[in-house]
Amino acid sequence: MKHLLSTGDLTRDEAVHILDTAEELLGVAQRPIKKLPTLRGRTVVNLFFEDSTRTRISFEAAAKRLSADVITFSAKGSSTSKGEGLKDTALTLQAMGADAVVVRHSASGAPHRLAHAQWSRGAVVNAGDGTHEHPTQALLDAFTMRRHLVEGDRHQRAGVGADLAGKHVTIVGDVLHSRVARSNALLLHTLGAHVRLVAPPTLLPVGVDSWPVETSYDLDAAVEKTDVLMMLRVQEERMNASYFPSAREYSRRFGLDVARMNRLPEHAIVMHPGPMNRGMEITADVADSERSVIVEQVTNGVAVRMAVLYLLLGGAPTSDDAVSTMEGGA
Repeated sequence: MKHLLSTGDLTRDEAVHILDTAEELLGVAQRPIKKLPTLRGRTVVNLFFEDSTRTRISFEAAAKRLSADVITFSAKGSSTSKGEGLKDTALTLQAMGADAVVVRHSASGAPHRLAHAQWSRGAVVNAGDGTHEHPTQALLDAFTMRRHLVEGDRHQRAGVGADLAGKHVTIVGDVLHSRVARSNALLLHTLGAHVRLVAPPTLLPVGVDSWPVETSYDLDAAVEKTDVLMMLRVQEERMNASYFPSAREYSRRFGLDVARMNRLPEHAIVMHPGPMNRGMEITADVADSERSVIVEQVTNGVAVRMAVLYLLLGGAPTSDDAVSTMEGGA
């Protein structure tokens, strides 16, 4: 794996390997000193042309816990606001010796262009491009699902070596503007899950018939047959038309409240990629309930992004105890 641009590029074994590595790295967060020497001397650049505090901080924490040097580059107030384009910015970063570039851009396909145009010699990680994809979000979502839904001994309980075969995941809301939905649909299918998208017809993208998913307009019919219910944020900032009659009507038909949550199977979990519109797609009491794993998703995001950076820049672990291997190979 040279870059991480799309979850569709990952084989089942590659995806499981990332999740297994993240499982080993999750324990680092519980240590007094939350650092491994694995990427000492490497430079990771966070290149964010679009605001995203959660993703940026998560990648910064992941790189620093692996002892990498981190440069955070925000397009606001930089040379990009003076007309410098993606190519010139990438060439500047290359001259600085970046080993990995984590890029978030409002234009779909920008990370692919950065990787394939060879403007950057380092690894390129897609941290969200337009309405296209957000692969590390899908990986952390799958990681969280695996920890809750896969049963067995200590390792199997955490999902090590396992996928999500046979699990039913329902993704609800603004699929049209959601890079998270596309990345999750592709990855979850690769991991063996059955994926259903539930949204108003106006919020399903053209070409969704080619995705490896089922589609529905009826949330009430879906809740009783799902292991994971993932609510998507209504991205009002990307909407320039009336996609539904009103916020109240959207919440009535596609929002998750306590009554709908109580109809889920007993083992089912509630997820949200954040940030949330509380009271719109999810009520506050559901978001803060015991069924919700939304805060856990944030914690897991750091471990998953550590795993991605480690595998791109540090190599694969050679034993079952990945953390011991990393500690010994600074």
